Amino acid sequence: MWWFQQGLSFLPSALVIWTSATFIFSYITAVTLHHIDPALPYISDTGTLAPEKCLFGAMLNIAAVLCIATIYVRYKQVHALNPEENLVIKLNKAGLVLGILSCLGLSVVANFQKTALFVAHVSGAVLTFGMGTLYMLVQTILSYQMQPKIHGKQIFWIRFLLVVWCGVSAFSMLTCSSILHLGDFGPDLAQKLHWSSEDRGYVLHIITTAAEWSMSFSFFGFFLTYIRDFQKISLRVEANLHGLTLYDTAPCPVVSERTGLLSRDF
Repeated sequence: MWWFQQGLSFLPSALVIWTSATFIFSYITAVTLHHIDPALPYISDTGTLAPEKCLFGAMLNIAAVLCIATIYVRYKQVHALNPEENLVIKLNKAGLVLGILSCLGLSVVANFQKTALFVAHVSGAVLTFGMGTLYMLVQTILSYQMQPKIHGKQIFWIRFLLVVWCGVSAFSMLTCSSILHLGDFGPDLAQKLHWSSEDRGYVLHIITTAAEWSMSFSFFGFFLTYIRDFQKISLRVEANLHGLTLYDTAPCPVVSERTGLLSRDF
C-alpha cells in the first residue's frame, strides 16, 4: 500500500498539490500573455485578467472545498483523540470555525478579482490569510496540548516554526503594504499590474509580494504536516433508511448501511 492510500492522507496532499498547480498554471498563462510581470507578482494578479482568471477561479474554488474537507477531518480526529478535555474541545471547535472562515475567504478571492471589486477581494484576502494564520496558531496549541501523550514533540516544533514563519511573513506583508498604499507612490496602485524597478515604491511592492508568496508556502508546509496524522484516520458514512420505498407510507425500521466515504472500488 502506498503512503497516500493509508487512511485519509491523500486529502492534505491533494490540497497542497492542487493549490500549487492553481498558482503555477495561472502564473504561466498570465506571464505568457504579458498580463503581469514575471518578477514576483501578487498571487491574485495571476488570476486578474481573462483567460487566466477563469482557470484561477475554478481551480481555487476546488482548493477551498479540499481545504474544508481537510479541516473537518482534522477536527474529527482531534475530537476522537481528546473526547473529555474541555480546553482541547474548545480550541478544536475554534479551529474548525477559523478554518471554514479562511476557506470562505479563499472562495471570495477566487471569484472577485481586485480589478472588478477591490473591497470584496481584499476582504476575502483578509479572511484567507488572517483566519488561516489563527487556524495554524490554534492547531499548534492543540499539538502542544496533545504532546507527548498523543504524538511526539517533533511535530509540535515543526508546526510552531511554521507559525513563526507565517507570522513574520504576515507582519512584513502588512507593514510594507500599508506604507505602500498610504504613502504618496502614485495613483491606482491597487489596479496596477506592471511594475518597473524605476517606479516609486517598487522595493516595498517586491517585499510585499515576496511576503505574500512566503506566507502561502508556510500554509502549504503546515498542511503537509497533516499527512502522517491522516494516515491513522478514516471516516465512514451511515445511511438510515425510513422505509423500503420512497412512497409516502408509515416509516418502518430498516437495517442501516455503513460504508466508507470513498469506496475502495471507486
